[in-house]
Amino acid sequence: MQNKHQEHPEDTILTGDLSVLDWFTAGGHLSVKIDGAPAIVWGIDPATGTFFVGTKAVFNKKKIRIAHSHEEIDQHYEGEVASILHACFDYLPRTDSIIQGDFIGFGGSTEYCPNTLTYKFGEVVTQEIIIAPHTFYTAENDLRDAVAYPMEFIITDTSYVKFIKPNAHILYGQESFADVKEVCNFARQMATTATFVSDKEAAKIKQQINACIRAGEEINPEDFDCDANLLRLWALVKSIKDDCLYLCRNDGPAAYLYGNRIDAEGYVLVNEFGMFKLINREVFSNANFNSGRFQTAA
Repeated sequence: MQNKHQEHPEDTILTGDLSVLDWFTAGGHLSVKIDGAPAIVWGIDPATGTFFVGTKAVFNKKKIRIAHSHEEIDQHYEGEVASILHACFDYLPRTDSIIQGDFIGFGGSTEYCPNTLTYKFGEVVTQEIIIAPHTFYTAENDLRDAVAYPMEFIITDTSYVKFIKPNAHILYGQESFADVKEVCNFARQMATTATFVSDKEAAKIKQQINACIRAGEEINPEDFDCDANLLRLWALVKSIKDDCLYLCRNDGPAAYLYGNRIDAEGYVLVNEFGMFKLINREVFSNANFNSGRFQTAA
């Protein structure tokens, strides 16, 4: 399974799956969510044994867009995305792995705005391209069968590529978000009063939630075509997520949103209960909904 979309923790409880309440307190690998674009995938194509680059379209089931050469880049991509992929094909180190990362920009500056956030470095980046890697894959025969794993190792910079992979940690030396355990238990009790919905119904609810966030409107449980207690449970789990996010820190480049210094777009926590993102939706999801440059580039 490719890493196409990471869920918000609160959205996962709509169908009655409460495992995210265990996810909050289990600890695991915490990483920074870097706001780059487009997504770049590169490595060795198991079907051909040769180096390739592409966007997430390399994982398509039908219209597969894997580029093993500059000619194939021009066949599958166009415009700015093609220009970026040409540079990636030239400069990314050849590796036996299959890696996904976000494109930050071309070298030669101290300031980059690849999507919504602006990143500022302490000195001019001398490498040709900047990539923020975050996922690696294993695949035996075909990229369509690739399985995603969080990248817990570091890729060393080269003369041509600067890799951005900040270290992330929880404040006060904590190994997990144990402080929210009590409110997670309360959420389990609250869940007994909620009527859960099907996957199809949950998708519609998430669309309505996202519409509210996009418009900057308050999410009122009474406005949804479902049990109001379900949205109240959703709001409680979201508040747990926000409490956890407040405790996260990283040592990456300085990040700015609308000219204001912020900590990061968000974080991703991976453990035995899953992989979910910690993001302030009112701020960052709203900003991405309304300004993402490469939202349809893949």
